[in-house]
Amino acid sequence: MPVQAPYPGLSEIMELMGEAGRRISEIDASEGAAGNISVYIGWPLDPRRKFPVQRELELPSPLPDLVGSLFLITGSGRRLREIHYDPPANLGALVINPGGKTAQLFTAPNCLFERLTSELNSHLAVHHDQITSTGTNFHAVIHAQPPHLTYLSHVPRYQDESYLNRHLLHWQPELIINLPEGIGYIPFCIPGSAELMGHTLAKLREHRVVLWGKHGAMARSDMSVKRASDRIEYAETAAKYEYMNLVNGEAGEGLTDEQMRAICKAFNIKQSFY
Repeated sequence: MPVQAPYPGLSEIMELMGEAGRRISEIDASEGAAGNISVYIGWPLDPRRKFPVQRELELPSPLPDLVGSLFLITGSGRRLREIHYDPPANLGALVINPGGKTAQLFTAPNCLFERLTSELNSHLAVHHDQITSTGTNFHAVIHAQPPHLTYLSHVPRYQDESYLNRHLLHWQPELIINLPEGIGYIPFCIPGSAELMGHTLAKLREHRVVLWGKHGAMARSDMSVKRASDRIEYAETAAKYEYMNLVNGEAGEGLTDEQMRAICKAFNIKQSFY
């Protein structure tokens, strides 16, 4: 569902990005400078008051049907936990140029990075796919590295998407309610690669959270950037329960299939795992 008027301004959106980044760090899903955030804003906003420094850059892939579109994106090497201290210094505003092959990057005078996130290609590809297929006027994408979820992706049996979801979503009723389509799984790909971008694009059509094997996770939301961070947190919570159960000799049974089906019936949740 598109964001409704009155639309939030640039300062409010940046503040929410800072809050999301801080929460991702609080759950230990962003060690050092790991992780990145981007948002698409589909209503008129002029970034130059906050970001007066301007330069042109070449896009990873052409985006001719997003000419004029505005994105706020974290800089490479910036710590998500520090965005809220000074959002303009940690973020860049990207506006797609005519033709879609280049863009104007607007930054603050005290900008703390030289280039945007190394995962820019995946961020822009996912945004493009969702914007053009749904017509949304807002879209947020977060990449983080939640430790329990990432650890499980190193265990071969959790590399099967059905097994992964059946063993993660049955620890709390809220998990299936908030992640009804489950967590998508992508086998390990080189970070920042075209291969990772392609798999991520495809999986985020079906899921709102995907697990990058042996690397981390990416989540999206067309409602708010904090909703995207919530989805990372739900997935990590599920993985933490599963990890706790493994180290406890798998003593916990979790919710049974029958109980899961009853929850889904009560909340009208369509799912295919139980």
